[in-house]
Amino acid sequence: MQVLVGCFSKSGDTRALAEAVADGVREVEGVACVLKDVSAIVGDDFLESGGVILGSPVYLGTLAAELKAMIDRLPTRKVMENKICAVFATSRDSTGGKGTTIFSILQAMLLYGMVVVGDPFLARHYGAACAGAPDERAKDQGRKLGRRVAELVKRLAG
Repeated sequence: MQVLVGCFSKSGDTRALAEAVADGVREVEGVACVLKDVSAIVGDDFLESGGVILGSPVYLGTLAAELKAMIDRLPTRKVMENKICAVFATSRDSTGGKGTTIFSILQAMLLYGMVVVGDPFLARHYGAACAGAPDERAKDQGRKLGRRVAELVKRLAG
């Protein structure tokens, strides 16, 4: 079983948070992690994954066009439904639209019938996020999000 972590990152900040998320997935024994830029994601990545975690920088309060283009290429709803999913976002400003970006990605995932994972125990209920390069707190939240998704994927597969 595996979890796909995909992101678009122009500055490197979103990629750095994606790496922390992937580290969290790898903490769960028996769950593999595939970390890819959205331009390298293909349909088989989704077919082989029980969970999907996507990340984007904030562009005008929403997701990057590159991530949206990848979402538009997703396999059919029948393939995507019931997969565990989660989201993360980065911006350059502390109030830079991370919430609206997270919700724009989650909206697409919900339309595909995916099962959204948040974390009510973290300060970032809807997904991991940070302003600028992720500090240790943001990386820790990313790892916790990745681990949570992997644990749920493993539990559902068992």
